[in-house]
Amino acid sequence: MSYPRKPAEPLDPQITSIQPGGGDVMEVELAWGKLRRWYLKTFRKGYVEAMSRVRRGTENKAPIEILDPRDVKFYRNLGGYSWDRKDDPFAWRDQLPFARPGLAELLVYGVLSFGWAGIAAWVVTRFDLPVWAKAIGWFIFTGLTVVGLLIVWFFRNPPRRIPEGDNLVVSPADGKLVHIEKITYDEYIGGPAVNIGIFLSIFNVHTNRTPIASRVIKVAYFKGKYLNALKPESAKVNEKLELSIQGTKAPFRPMVVRQIAGAIARRIVCWVRPDEEMPNGALFGMIKFGSRTELLLPDEPGLEIVAKIGEAVKGGSTLLARYPATPGE
Repeated sequence: MSYPRKPAEPLDPQITSIQPGGGDVMEVELAWGKLRRWYLKTFRKGYVEAMSRVRRGTENKAPIEILDPRDVKFYRNLGGYSWDRKDDPFAWRDQLPFARPGLAELLVYGVLSFGWAGIAAWVVTRFDLPVWAKAIGWFIFTGLTVVGLLIVWFFRNPPRRIPEGDNLVVSPADGKLVHIEKITYDEYIGGPAVNIGIFLSIFNVHTNRTPIASRVIKVAYFKGKYLNALKPESAKVNEKLELSIQGTKAPFRPMVVRQIAGAIARRIVCWVRPDEEMPNGALFGMIKFGSRTELLLPDEPGLEIVAKIGEAVKGGSTLLARYPATPGE
């Protein structure tokens, strides 16, 4: 069977940045960006002019002034100005072993955790304190150090080997497969579907990847609650972002990836925009600090759900499902 090609829909008007729910660190980073732009326009006019000459696009669709690629970070999904990778002096940040959208949180929370841990250690070793006070000091040092290490671990972004072959569906997230449900009819899929739920603990990688080579059809954001992401009902009532995609190869299967906030995770990030094409296993977003990701896919005759309930999966590399070969393959 083959599916009709779907037209891309306009971006949800609620989505005004790659992180529609906002956040304190995001506000800090935007404030820093405003100061940085003042500095560049005042003291580095030559750099600003050079970046404007190699800039692509004819319209700034972001709510801020765009001087260099750093200003595009939160507004990439709006379109407008951009730079080729060869003209981007900050492209090296994509090669870091950490998720680029989380670098600010990594810096802020890391400095706070390790900084206060260092202060605690300095106080304990510098002053002649009672035994009980030293014990408390070392306890604080240990706790803050562990928190700092967890933050570093949380924002890691390891490379993944993507399975090759048509009709394969890879996991959109790291975590534990906790839910598989057959649905009689889904409007976007246009027929029966299978919903697969993956729980991401704070120890998992939290980037999201495309399950198939696909084109973005729709990006929709829904405000909501922050229930424990282990609960299936969290998918219905929690804050979430739905990425509706369609395969770029026949039979052009439609699928939906849902990024769902949890009790701790309240920062959903998605930087792709409607009509954008992505290869299989490509990074498209992340959910910060524990969450749930769901994948809705067509339930066709011969569909094999390879992964099992309780299995640990890895985004982009674990095979979730396999469709039978289409005629001509």
